[in-house]
Amino acid sequence: MTQQPFSRPGAIDLSALKRPAAPSAPAAAGGGPPSGAVGGSSYAVTLNEQNFQATIEASMTAPVLLVFFSRTRMPESGQLADDVAALADEFEGRFLVGLVDIDASPSIAEAMQIPSVPLVVAVIDGRPMPLLQDALPLEELRAALTQVAQQLTTQGITGRHQPRGAQPEGVADEAEEPAVDPRYAAAEAALEADDVEGAVAEYQTLVDANPADAEAAAGLAMAKVLQRTRGVDLTAAREAAAAAPDDVDAQTLVADLDLLGGHVDDAFRRLIELVRRTSDKERDAAREHLLGLFGAVGNDDPRVMKGRQALASALF
Repeated sequence: MTQQPFSRPGAIDLSALKRPAAPSAPAAAGGGPPSGAVGGSSYAVTLNEQNFQATIEASMTAPVLLVFFSRTRMPESGQLADDVAALADEFEGRFLVGLVDIDASPSIAEAMQIPSVPLVVAVIDGRPMPLLQDALPLEELRAALTQVAQQLTTQGITGRHQPRGAQPEGVADEAEEPAVDPRYAAAEAALEADDVEGAVAEYQTLVDANPADAEAAAGLAMAKVLQRTRGVDLTAAREAAAAAPDDVDAQTLVADLDLLGGHVDDAFRRLIELVRRTSDKERDAAREHLLGLFGAVGNDDPRVMKGRQALASALF
């Protein structure tokens, strides 16, 4: 089969899925939806009206692939869903696969304005983008997903989902002090010497060499926060932000200062509200800055998980 172009314009309206859902289990670590593994895959879940929004929010941690299919209307689409779920484990959390049977969950298909099945939609930071409209053979599908993963890495999108399965007993209790990695020694030495510019340069070199290095990316994000706030008058910055509540530069600077002062939730809340109030380039700038602060704090931090969920709500 030849792949058909996806030409439907406009944004996807998810408002129909924002009504209160029935109580469900808490979201898994990493911002994932409250569903367990499906089909033998640790990174695939079956979606319904109750856990769909949580899955969209999980895309703030790492990309989500929504696979829309109907085994009765088009059996090939069901096979594609099975294949994507089976391949998910090979990417070790780079994608979380959400399987949507449009016959079992027609309201999701209606809200997403699905033109036909099969359809694979990539959702990154809450933004849906069509990816595939064909039932590709397994090897072609693996190659396509590998190419997507490589493109995400070059764009600095390196987050990973946690597996959907239960954590083995005793794992959480056996945490050990992480060994010092010599790769980061130069950057850490620069920070200790109060050489912020040197630390930024060292971390940037590491990220350029390996965009998938999450620890280097987090170090770079924090070093840039230090660089942006160096020599800033806290009182003057807060007064400027209070006088111009929609000024992105003023608000992001105070968010940086809040982060450094340990007021992480305040920093996140300030920028999430800024995202709600702004639009277009200003909104994108506020969102990108907030994602940088998420990276500085670390994706496993519960405050980041909560912040990502709030950001997803603000975007929609």
